[in-house]
Amino acid sequence: MAVNSLQVVDIIEVMENFLDKVRPPEEMRKKLDISYRIEGQSVVIFEVRPKFSDPKKMHESPVAKATYVKSTGNWKVHWMRANLKWVYYEPMPLVKTLKEFTIEVDKDSHGCFWG
Repeated sequence: MAVNSLQVVDIIEVMENFLDKVRPPEEMRKKLDISYRIEGQSVVIFEVRPKFSDPKKMHESPVAKATYVKSTGNWKVHWMRANLKWVYYEPMPLVKTLKEFTIEVDKDSHGCFWG
């Protein structure tokens, strides 16, 4: 089940504020950019760069994911391992708000999200 339209508006506001803070300067964005998408009840943050084998095509690399749990009102926090599987972010597997999620991703004190 997807998030409702009111939640989508809140998600967009939080994520656009996050992107304003973490995106590289305009002149670098053709080589590296940061974006997000809403997938059902999840918000996925990813890097966008040209493919090594074909620089005309863009490649997306997932960085972090937050999944909304309606029954608890919390967000589950995940990071992507090298084996391309999402795993819980053990230092903080749940947060109350999406803003808390973006703060943790930006801080990345354990080097899980940005390496």
